[in-house]
Amino acid sequence: MASELLEIHPQELKFTFELKKQSSCLIQLTNKTDQYVAFKVKTTSPKKYCVRPNTGIVQPKAASDFTVTMLAQRVAPPDLMCKDKFLIQSTVVPFGTAEEDITSDMFSKESGKHIEEKKLKVLLTSPSHPPVLSAINGESKQDSAHETSSPRDKAWSGVENIPPPQRVAEEVVGFKTVKDAVELRTTEDVQQSETSKVDADELRAADGLKSSPVKEVQELKPVQNVEQLNLDHDFEELKSKLSFLDSKLKEAELSIMKLTEERSMAIREKDKLKSELEVLKRTSGVKTVQAGFPFLYVCMVALISLGIGYFSHI
Repeated sequence: MASELLEIHPQELKFTFELKKQSSCLIQLTNKTDQYVAFKVKTTSPKKYCVRPNTGIVQPKAASDFTVTMLAQRVAPPDLMCKDKFLIQSTVVPFGTAEEDITSDMFSKESGKHIEEKKLKVLLTSPSHPPVLSAINGESKQDSAHETSSPRDKAWSGVENIPPPQRVAEEVVGFKTVKDAVELRTTEDVQQSETSKVDADELRAADGLKSSPVKEVQELKPVQNVEQLNLDHDFEELKSKLSFLDSKLKEAELSIMKLTEERSMAIREKDKLKSELEVLKRTSGVKTVQAGFPFLYVCMVALISLGIGYFSHI
């Protein structure tokens, strides 16, 4: 049994399925031999996927990859179960073979060559949704499903503040230095002032969150897929090439029409010359007949000559 030509990673194609959005998966091929290996990618649903490149050459002890893009789908499969499969064919080719030299005959089993085939399954996964921000009573709060108690998250949201008791203690320490001089506020006043400070901090934090929901929503928007941009660019290139070929085809049609007209004109001129030649032949024949002597005239002259000769001998 022949040794393995290409090592494939990963062993299955994993796509994040979202309606009306496309998803891509990168497959890496590693050549484990000391020879040039050509590969070709096939699928059971060619209208559903886009493979770039679908053929290629992997040099000895080197790696190459290709990208499989699942086009945007309008209907989700039941339970995200997908029966689509991919087939990767590989075979050894001569040293120095380029990608332009790859043909479908290279992967034909009728040629007697060793064709290695590996099948890959398609796995669909649901997307992981980011935390959803909702405004409640003028304050921006996170969804309960995504709440966290880590200090780092609280510091990022700008909601956590120093608890009032600690602030009260700090104020009490500050007031001890001037307690004998001025005793203007009681402990209740200090607590009320601290509570008002905490409320002011919370209001400032809420205002900060109010001013930034648009920015956060923009950050949560999915970035446009690079593959879609590449597809649009390739589509524009194909469109320009088709328009160029169309103009060339129109020029060829005009040239064919001109040649056809010239041919018909040549045929008409040829027929005209033939008719003129026949007329000339007829007119020349009539002149020849008119220039000669009539047959009866010649016979009468011969008879008269014979008679004169006969009577002259008598």
